[in-house]
Amino acid sequence: MALLKLENLHVALEDGTEIVKGVDLEVDANEVHAVMGPNGSGKSTLAYALMGHPGYEITEGRIVFDGDDVTELAADERAQRGLFLAFQYPHAIPGVTVTSFMRSAINAVRKARNGGADDPIAIPEFRKELLAQMDRLRVSRELASRYLNDGFSGGEKKRVEILQMAMLRPRLAVLDETDSGLDIDALRIVAKGVQELVSPEMGALVITHYQRILDYITPDRVHVFVDGRIVEEGGPELAKKLEAEGYDPFLTATATVGSEA
Repeated sequence: MALLKLENLHVALEDGTEIVKGVDLEVDANEVHAVMGPNGSGKSTLAYALMGHPGYEITEGRIVFDGDDVTELAADERAQRGLFLAFQYPHAIPGVTVTSFMRSAINAVRKARNGGADDPIAIPEFRKELLAQMDRLRVSRELASRYLNDGFSGGEKKRVEILQMAMLRPRLAVLDETDSGLDIDALRIVAKGVQELVSPEMGALVITHYQRILDYITPDRVHVFVDGRIVEEGGPELAKKLEAEGYDPFLTATATVGSEA
């Protein structure tokens, strides 16, 4: 069975507006899948629903992760099982340093995986790993003592998101338009960090509007997402086609199908 399996997933906003309209998708460990679509197609809604955001309701279908149905689980429970979401717009948390946040998150996951018993990471081990990953991702060590994302540049926020992923080592990473707002140098570093982490223990779902991040992360599968649905699937060449032709052919086809219905 695939690491992540979405079965006829429907997602609505709190007011009942349906955004995701029946998605079937499978992502396995050691795979990178790209979900590409125009603005407003529902990509971020899909990401938030996967992570259990309370503002989005799954009205039909289910999410199976690592062999278990997690459709009804809260966001923290999904995170403890190994789901990770890198936000398009990471939030600042004044008063909580990067170091404190990272160590608390790691200890929460360790506790959950130890049957609810405390199993805190040793401070020397944590510090050694944190500094090594910061250097690898070119995150300034000075940020470790600053409040999380408070006053960070766009590139710093995205690198710290990937730093979290490197420290937590999730089973599946969902990246919601992580390339948004990055210059070329930051994009290369972030993409390389993601590519290096994908392994037999971890898969990745890259949600993006543009093809450019896929110049540095080679996807195994590309899924075109329009109006809350996957309307086309293919290999890496599909991303190149989208870059050359845009989404208009798919938008036109979707509108035609809608009018016929």
